[in-house]
Amino acid sequence: MILDLAKLEQKLGINFRNKDLLKEALTHRSYLNENPSWKLPHNERLEFLGDAVLELVVTEILFNKFPNYPEGQLTSFRAALVNYQIMAEVAKDLGLEEFILLSRGEAKDTGRARKVILANAMEAVIGAIYLDSGIKEVERIIKKFLINPYLKQIIEAGLYKDPKSYLQEIIQEKLKITPSYKVLEEWGPDHKKIFKTGVFFGDKLIAEGEGYSKQESEIEAAKNALKIIQ
Repeated sequence: MILDLAKLEQKLGINFRNKDLLKEALTHRSYLNENPSWKLPHNERLEFLGDAVLELVVTEILFNKFPNYPEGQLTSFRAALVNYQIMAEVAKDLGLEEFILLSRGEAKDTGRARKVILANAMEAVIGAIYLDSGIKEVERIIKKFLINPYLKQIIEAGLYKDPKSYLQEIIQEKLKITPSYKVLEEWGPDHKKIFKTGVFFGDKLIAEGEGYSKQESEIEAAKNALKIIQ
């Protein structure tokens, strides 16, 4: 397959010296199963590198931006910025989805698994940029596509806080009750079961969330409730 990467390079503002690094960053493991003649490896090594580079750069940016904030606060900000949901949004903003090489089966998935694939590919691209252009170029990309669009939003919406604790804090203050959670539905094979959980204020269902564990679905339900009440 011939990848036209000029459009992606234009969005990133980078002209890769080694185009194969960018192609590798966009190669999902599943693609190799259907295309054994593809000459490049899958992107998991670059993702491993990109994840570490991303954490380092975001840590340094936050460290310099908030000189009076304690370590715990900076850790919460960083965790909210580099989680897979936000990184998937960054990938979507860049239009990365149209460039990722996937198997036909993976290409049909539109749920949480797709977000994870997008987030991982974004980290792999960061790893590729680091190898091709160095840390300063990575810092520019992260500031432009992650920090500037998302940091203020995360802080103002309280997304850096544990969603269940934050929701409980707000509702106890407003309504003098504690939110409760109930599994509404579950499906899928045992090794990949999906749970749908509702968060209730008293008997009233406020929001729902899905996840691969009860805890994850509760967190997603709390996040969705926060969007509704804020």
